[in-house]
Amino acid sequence: MICVAGELDWPISRFQQLIHAYALCHAVCLKLDKNILCENHEYLKITCGKMSVECPIHPGAHLVEDHRAGDLICPECGLVVGDRLVDVGTEWRSFSNEKSGADPSRVGAPENPLLGSADLSTSIAVGFGSSESDHRQFSYIYLANAQRKNMNNMDRQMSQGLSVIREMSARIHLPKSIEDGAAKIFKDVLDSKALRGKNNEAQAAACLYIACRKEGVPRTFKEICAASRVSKKEIGRCFKLIIKSLETSLEQITSADFMSRFCGNLGLPHSIQAAATRIAKKAVELDLVAGRSPISIAAAAIYMASQASSDKKTAKEIGEIAGAAEVTVKQTYKLLYPRASELFPEDFKFATGVESLPPS
Repeated sequence: MICVAGELDWPISRFQQLIHAYALCHAVCLKLDKNILCENHEYLKITCGKMSVECPIHPGAHLVEDHRAGDLICPECGLVVGDRLVDVGTEWRSFSNEKSGADPSRVGAPENPLLGSADLSTSIAVGFGSSESDHRQFSYIYLANAQRKNMNNMDRQMSQGLSVIREMSARIHLPKSIEDGAAKIFKDVLDSKALRGKNNEAQAAACLYIACRKEGVPRTFKEICAASRVSKKEIGRCFKLIIKSLETSLEQITSADFMSRFCGNLGLPHSIQAAATRIAKKAVELDLVAGRSPISIAAAAIYMASQASSDKKTAKEIGEIAGAAEVTVKQTYKLLYPRASELFPEDFKFATGVESLPPS
């Protein structure tokens, strides 16, 4: 065979060319400049924050992967750009207790940097479907318990915490970015050992609360508590300890952080949301609601804006969405009422005049 400029000198199919390119790759490599034949990492480049591989001679070529050898080969010149590559992703999706056939999986789940050695071991799932006999079910439970005993304490706590965070995120419909952020905070808490002996689920709940705050979509302690099996008091204690131990600074929560979600859940239009945001902001500037929580201020502002519009909502309806008592909403509203004319935006379209607003 004759190779000219890294290409075959007779016309053949693309498939055959790839086969010959792979066969000639070592011969081609020997003829390349020594400056190119360095360690494989010299062919790596950073693209959009991720590591990618390209041929130094043909940067635009689509590399061919040899799955058996784990090599990446340039189809233009036959250069082995990367070798001994390892795929850390799952081979395919597989579900436990499926009886349609043998489980084809030969590898575990995708690599998780938050877990230690436990992430590379086999996990035993315990199912409770009717397809399994009682004896086999007990065998699964026994093996799963034995496996947990063999895990080190740090990995066991981390695994439990990730499970709690995943479940809570699903219950209150939080995005994956917040779930991942909470998992990272939980890992930092375990590494610091500052909350040793505290309830593991309370720690996970506090981490989820902090992650929501950091992402700019705060949730109330009541919402986090409702999604967990621990008390609000326990979550609050863990929250304070985590902030202190990790030296984390969080931006102050304002009523504006809750307006979009509360108004959306109430089915109110954007005009009322904008008016309520203006009312709450002006009330704080005028020092009308000193000592009141941002949630109470947001609820009272929404109540005032809705009562002045054609989309009226009761204090009870707003309180149920905001997680505040009806009495609390009305008490905060009473603080706003005397100066209502100063709080509304100038372009607000009143369906009910300020003078006709309910006093409570």
